[in-house]
Amino acid sequence: MDTEKRKEKLRTMFQRVIDPLGYKYSPDEELVDFLLEQEVMLEKEKGHPFCPCQGLTGEREHDMQLVCPCIPFHREHFDAMKRCWCGLYVHKDVEDPDSLMQISLQEFLESKK
Repeated sequence: MDTEKRKEKLRTMFQRVIDPLGYKYSPDEELVDFLLEQEVMLEKEKGHPFCPCQGLTGEREHDMQLVCPCIPFHREHFDAMKRCWCGLYVHKDVEDPDSLMQISLQEFLESKK
């Protein structure tokens, strides 16, 4: 399957997962297109559409939590940021994703104490 067709299949498949979780694709279509293309390349290389902004460790249990959409595994953190790490998904109420703050995992965990 060519890259463009696979990107569209992933987009449709992921939409069914993110919508009930209260997320949508970023309104930045250029970013969405780029990130989906990166996921297609990772899927061809690694067998799964991993998050393109997170490094894989080789530890299956950890890495499988980075298969897109990884929202269910990192929901509390993403809800605090109103987006996922790479910005492919944002909360449905977000109009300007550039205005959102990134919160590192360490900062997030510290705020929970």
